Amino acid sequence: MMNISKIATLLLFLLLTAGQVFSQLRTKPDTTIVTSDGVRLFLKVSGHGKPCIFVHGGPGAWSKSFEALGGNVLEENLTMYYYDQRGSGRSTSPANKDYSLSRMVEDIEDVRRITGADKVYLLAHSFGGIPAYHYALKYPTHVAGLIMLNATLSINHSLLSQIGYINKILDTSFTTADTSAIVSTYVAAITALREKGKGFQMLSDNSRNVALLDSIDRSAPRNYDFGRVALLMPEYFADFRLSTADLNIPVLVISGAADHNIGPDHYRYFRFPNQRLNVIQGGHLLYYEKNTDFKRAVTRFLR
Repeated sequence: MMNISKIATLLLFLLLTAGQVFSQLRTKPDTTIVTSDGVRLFLKVSGHGKPCIFVHGGPGAWSKSFEALGGNVLEENLTMYYYDQRGSGRSTSPANKDYSLSRMVEDIEDVRRITGADKVYLLAHSFGGIPAYHYALKYPTHVAGLIMLNATLSINHSLLSQIGYINKILDTSFTTADTSAIVSTYVAAITALREKGKGFQMLSDNSRNVALLDSIDRSAPRNYDFGRVALLMPEYFADFRLSTADLNIPVLVISGAADHNIGPDHYRYFRFPNQRLNVIQGGHLLYYEKNTDFKRAVTRFLR
């Protein structure tokens, strides 16, 4: 079995005084805010309408590719707050290495405060579903609605879905009955897929679309610190789907019928009491490849 540091390296490769700070912030196209524990978060504000905070995936990705590849169509009806999570993208890393889930939640709250709104929408993509969901659990009175776009609430389930799909593509038999070995099994499987030149299939059937995504992700220097450690943190591996019945706010679930990154049946385990479901024929990049359907689903949810 691979040692833990090598797994972390491979995963990386593959892949107040807050009141003073907030009062000084001027809403500009590109800016920086300082969290209540001193981390500088990149933030871009754009659009018109009710505020919506975009919570990107990864872990350790950034908000730029979502915005650039079609997420910005929502700016017609929403004021979008695109921020990069601590240790990710254009944001800095915490000196105390605090990447805990509770701290990620407080970062969203710090962003929410600068909107000046009592209630905001949250739009979470992929891994972003986990911090966004926990924000909504802690601060339900500040959430007008939660949009789960190709979002996971169980990393284990999503990794197992990826492993199963890789086995189908390559006619291999990567498997594990030990949950503690899921990450190392996944690393072995995704490495084999990439060696065959088929790594793009975890995101899309169209290699050109994934190449475009990659070109955006390589367009500027990025911070990867959170991506180095996130999948080595046990607290992110709980099955959070089990508590979804406890969140009684409006929730829109947008799932790709061929999203093998998250799992095409992942949403079936959600139990949100006030949930609307849209299953779109597509993969993990619905905001780009099925942009019209994505925009329509969100627009209807806002009404």
